Amino acid sequence: MASLSLSSPPSSSLSSTHYTSSTLTLRTPTFLKLRTPNKHSLTVRSLTLTQDDLKKLAADKAVEYVKSGMVLGLGTGSTAAFVVAKLGSLLSSGELTNIIGVPTSKRTEEQARSLGIPLSVLDDNPRLDLAIDGADEVDPNLDLVKGRGGALLREKMVEAASEKFVVVVDDTKLVSGLGGSGLAMPVEVVQFCWKYNLIRLRDLFKEEGVDAKLRIDESGKPYVTDNSNYIVDLYFKTPIKDGLAAGKEISKLEGVVEHGLFLNMATSVIIAGKDGVQVKDK
Repeated sequence: MASLSLSSPPSSSLSSTHYTSSTLTLRTPTFLKLRTPNKHSLTVRSLTLTQDDLKKLAADKAVEYVKSGMVLGLGTGSTAAFVVAKLGSLLSSGELTNIIGVPTSKRTEEQARSLGIPLSVLDDNPRLDLAIDGADEVDPNLDLVKGRGGALLREKMVEAASEKFVVVVDDTKLVSGLGGSGLAMPVEVVQFCWKYNLIRLRDLFKEEGVDAKLRIDESGKPYVTDNSNYIVDLYFKTPIKDGLAAGKEISKLEGVVEHGLFLNMATSVIIAGKDGVQVKDK
């Protein structure tokens, strides 16, 4: 007669989340032949992690860097929202105490307040222990494109003031060179004569065939940042050859407030993918 045994292998861990699985073993004597009709065939589907699942894994790993008593820069975007949620949970449970957050956008501020996270500003805390945020692109040198969520100015101010800057992404954000995804590289500009600056930004990268577009919100009106500015999105057909030079040239233009190239800023990048969570340090 067939016998069933249920054995549990040692638990394995992925980042800060632990999974325990059980193995079902069917032992069948050679004299017994088991047949399964086709209509009762068993299909086993493997677990597929969504992009949000990967973001949450990376966010949970990043929160391991946080210690009680720290002043933290709180990023903006879908991945950063997972970080803020985790911090709120740890504060509520008492696992973290006496942390102060410096938010990089109004929506992050609203989320943090709703979770009971004490907040401050750079005026009162000009030096931060740690900032955690997502990114839109990460290249092999750990340089970044950020700001597709519209918070690039405040993000850059807060993260530049941080002793350590940990970036959390899923592996879809990895590129061989900045601008290589073909998606927007944002530039925040003043509203005054925005079209003038849009043309100048496009002409600055004329040889690369860059397209420049004013960002529009869901209502069809120009997107307005938390700082009451507009955003011009630059679309590169090929990766930017020299990010430092490009950033300097963009910043020279009068009316440009900030650009989305975050260069030599990240100290660690946490990448979640199908094979697990990887940490790259600079």
